[in-house]
Amino acid sequence: MRDRPRRPPVDPQVIGALRMPDNPQGPLVALLKRVAVALGALFAAALIVYFGRAGYVDNNGEDEISFNDALYYATVSLSTTGYGDIVPYTPLARLLTTVVITPLRLLFLIVLVGTTVELLTERSRQSFRIQRWRSRVRDHTVVIGYGTKGRAAVETLLGDGVEPEHIVVVDTDRAQLDSASALGLVTVTGNATRSAVLRIAGAHQASAIVVATNRDDTAVLVTLTARELAPRTRIVVAVRESENVHLLRQSGADSVIVSAETAGRLLGVATRTPSVVEVVEDLLTPDAGFAISEREVEQDEVGGSPRHLADIVLGVVRGEELYRVDASAVDALERGDRLLYVRKATPADED
Repeated sequence: MRDRPRRPPVDPQVIGALRMPDNPQGPLVALLKRVAVALGALFAAALIVYFGRAGYVDNNGEDEISFNDALYYATVSLSTTGYGDIVPYTPLARLLTTVVITPLRLLFLIVLVGTTVELLTERSRQSFRIQRWRSRVRDHTVVIGYGTKGRAAVETLLGDGVEPEHIVVVDTDRAQLDSASALGLVTVTGNATRSAVLRIAGAHQASAIVVATNRDDTAVLVTLTARELAPRTRIVVAVRESENVHLLRQSGADSVIVSAETAGRLLGVATRTPSVVEVVEDLLTPDAGFAISEREVEQDEVGGSPRHLADIVLGVVRGEELYRVDASAVDALERGDRLLYVRKATPADED
């Protein structure tokens, strides 16, 4: 039988930049739980000794074992082998020590040692998780920049049903990355204009790259780097000024969204017909009200007109070309066409 090829070790640079999402239970909560378990074992042992104090003798000459003595005995017994100043001398007390105190001692030590070992092996565990993720991740989405635009893009993807582990956020701001990690997203710390950073994010294996940087010149550099690294990946870029659209197109962007002008148009529309803006915002929110979606043409729809379907169709994608619903070229639907239509996102919204 052929040996399975061994995976190459993860580059330390990758471990420093790539961060897998944290466990929903924070490290402080996990530590406090372990401390609570250890203290619980300690007090349980103290209570057992105290209620069975008649079977223990204090070699210091005291007549009766107090609760403080029982707590002291439990502490030294669970954390060490004891000092021999308080010992069980009746058969019942020795039996309890064997059957109960010893397992509690093991539990106490396991909790303390386990916490120490986990802290020491966290880097190895992170390395293993990164290695496993990199060997499995394909067709994910890389979001570069987790500011207002990047955050909104991620919320839209999650609302469309994309799993959090299939979204990778690249940014240099640790606070922004912490927010992304809290949502279960994989994060990469670094400048996305460097191909090494994009490689760590798996951009060359991604299905889409969203460039949502704060500066247009940075967006151009990131797009150039991403296109060189991933020639077939779809790249969507947001820019502030329309005069930079042609630069992004030349750099390899498939879609360019002018955020400033789009916001300006909505502001202008809102002054006269504010309800139109509400409808547009509703369509752009995938998890509430109505949303714009895409689906393949069904067999019984082939040959028919997109304007006569039950769904409200806005456009038809044929090959790589997008046609308006009233275009003569798509008067008869063909097999393989895709429809852009309005779907109801949540049944609960009936208003």
